Amino acid sequence: MALWILRAVFLVTVSGVAVSLLRSDVFTSFLDFLAVVVVSLAVIGLDIVVREKRIEIISCVYFGIVVGLILTFVVGAAITPLMPNPPPESFNGVMLIVGVVLCYASISFLLQTRDDFRFVIPYVEFAKEVKGLKPYILDTSVVIDGRIADVVETQVMDNQLIMPRFVLNELQAIADSNDKLRRSRGRRGLDILNRLRSNESVDLHIYDRESPEMADQPVDMKLVLLAKRLEGKIVTGDYNLNKVAKLHNVPVINLNDLANALKPAYLPGETLRVHIVKPGEENGQGVGYLDDGTMVVVEQGRLHMHRDVQVAVTSVLQTSAGRMIFGKCEKVS
Repeated sequence: MALWILRAVFLVTVSGVAVSLLRSDVFTSFLDFLAVVVVSLAVIGLDIVVREKRIEIISCVYFGIVVGLILTFVVGAAITPLMPNPPPESFNGVMLIVGVVLCYASISFLLQTRDDFRFVIPYVEFAKEVKGLKPYILDTSVVIDGRIADVVETQVMDNQLIMPRFVLNELQAIADSNDKLRRSRGRRGLDILNRLRSNESVDLHIYDRESPEMADQPVDMKLVLLAKRLEGKIVTGDYNLNKVAKLHNVPVINLNDLANALKPAYLPGETLRVHIVKPGEENGQGVGYLDDGTMVVVEQGRLHMHRDVQVAVTSVLQTSAGRMIFGKCEKVS
């Protein structure tokens, strides 16, 4: 709404200026007035059509014009004493051409080096006194997994959650799949999103915009590019996306790593109680699981299948699949 008000004020202002010029005989005919109105409408139309306006491109143009005009003034001040008095009529034309060339060269140089510098002020990057919370960008796997809702509800995350539109579209496609398993997974993901949106303490934002470099890119690459653009972190449970993001120096929060870090640590000599559910790979071994899913391999546990045993921990092994605990049976209950 504010943009449309600005455009209306701009059009009225330009029309008023054109009427004043027409009354002061600067414009010789009504066609001049009409031309000004048409140009102003073309400017508004161009503003509407070009929706993606990148601040670094605009900064390059602004600063390039300023630098070009300053250089033109310096060149003119250096050449003027060498010219006869008064300077020839062609001098102004030459300086106009020099100004256009210098403005073009400055803008071109800045555009080609914009990725190496920040353009809030040319070639100056200020350190933030207080860093804001980086947004967390959700991928499809972490929404379908569902644990993100439980983590957020513990209020350990105050960051804004970003749900990109292309991820939401992928989730919708999974929910509409002909495969029963995929369809149930997709619907679970949509239920998790609705759960997050209904929580007033959760700041969930659906992000619709896609930059030009995201065009024709796979979803994982789009997530990486979006995280770079928003200076955020990707929240995922996907091993491959984790690797791709790290290759592009994009920070990642892997829920599997987080879950492993929060599991209680067991040291050799400590005891725990576990229910033996199946035989192990080695002779006499039995296997049980803790409430968090940690596998416990018990020596001589095969003799106590489907029973609760007290286990003395002998060693703990951390693998990429999770944590494994090895122990020996001490007491059967």
